[in-house]
Amino acid sequence: MSRRLVREKALQVLYQCEINPLGKEASVERTIRSLEKDVQEESLSFFIRITDGVFKERDLIDSKIQQYLKEKWTIARLSYVDRSILRMAVYELLYEKEIPKGVTLNEAVELAKTYSAEESARFINGVLGNIARNLGEVEGNKSPVE
Repeated sequence: MSRRLVREKALQVLYQCEINPLGKEASVERTIRSLEKDVQEESLSFFIRITDGVFKERDLIDSKIQQYLKEKWTIARLSYVDRSILRMAVYELLYEKEIPKGVTLNEAVELAKTYSAEESARFINGVLGNIARNLGEVEGNKSPVE
């Protein structure tokens, strides 16, 4: 299974958890069981890293996103889908150093084109582009520093 499809599965889980936070474990486990049948170990590992990483680092990820939103916009004001795409992409930018930034941005924009409103792809591209350009302060580190 391609990383794009794994990202789609991760997006679906993150979205479900936005709707029903109490169903997080069941959603993750159900998806892992379905992926175990169809994917290589590397794809399953990538899915687990993304979902667990977003859940564990959500406060830091949200603070990074918030820095690049226009004034009067908040994380809570974003749609569930856009928020989930941004969280997943920012996690990748911060922690998945082997993935080129351009790939992460492109994948996020493509997810937005498929799963979100028409204008969301441009919005997500703008926010992530600004974040990616300004990540110099964390380059080379495994975990970001404020």
